Amino acid sequence: MIIGQLMTSFFASSAFAIIFNAPKRSLIQCGAVGMLGWYVYTVCMLQNIDAVVATVAASTLVAILSQLCAKLFKTPIIIFNVSGIIPLVPGGLSYDAMRQFVENDYNMAIQLAAKALLISGAIALGLVFSEIINQIIRRVKWKDV
Repeated sequence: MIIGQLMTSFFASSAFAIIFNAPKRSLIQCGAVGMLGWYVYTVCMLQNIDAVVATVAASTLVAILSQLCAKLFKTPIIIFNVSGIIPLVPGGLSYDAMRQFVENDYNMAIQLAAKALLISGAIALGLVFSEIINQIIRRVKWKDV
């Protein structure tokens, strides 16, 4: 089951990189970043870690891998960040929240919308957290020189 999810997340990330007009030479790396982010999320969920915390962990890894790929392949970091985050976006959850609003089940709709909002914030937090770690590492390296 997890192999299928990993393959799907790889192809989804790669396909979004195509839509995003990423260079052809970076499509495999974009897919790998998205797949590894989804792997971390899935492992966290299997360990009964909350979805928001799992998303922070996965998006932090996506951002770190994006920074590494950007340096290694001399490509803008945004290409790897955007395509790698795609599997983590709570689109299905947002859809379910809207459906519950339309069906007048407001209690469930608000719960689902709040969870989607928290997961979206967790994605942003993971990206920011990774950038803070990167800045700290750069400052430590700069002081050592």
